Amino acid sequence: MSERVNLGKSAPALYQTVLELERLASEALAAAGIAKGFSHLLRLRASQINQCAFCIRMHTRDALASGESSDRVAVIAAWEETAYFTPKERAALELVEAITLVSEEQVPDMVYAQAAANLSPEEVSAIEWLAIVINTWNRIAIASRYPVTA
Repeated sequence: MSERVNLGKSAPALYQTVLELERLASEALAAAGIAKGFSHLLRLRASQINQCAFCIRMHTRDALASGESSDRVAVIAAWEETAYFTPKERAALELVEAITLVSEEQVPDMVYAQAAANLSPEEVSAIEWLAIVINTWNRIAIASRYPVTA
């Protein structure tokens, strides 16, 4: 495998701007009352869909360090088949997945309606921004081939 341009090093001002976007999105999540651990599960799920090994490892560790149970982390890829998540969390997961898979069906009206029925406008906004930011990070890490070694 040939070495890739590290986007963080090649364009530090752009990278710092994404870091600032991450900080602001995290503030919005906290202000909306979304638990830090669950926010890492949302990031983890988007990273799984995008197959970003670097972010999968990081957000698995972050979710566990933030108090998420190993069971919830373990089943996040199949969350729909479990009883581990509340209706509110399920709506958030569905919204993050739809935004991550935006090229397939945009964000279906049914998904948005479910989110709006279970989440406050502040929560919807914070979750949408989280999805936008983690998808940006996934693309940076994947394009740069950030190393994931044992």
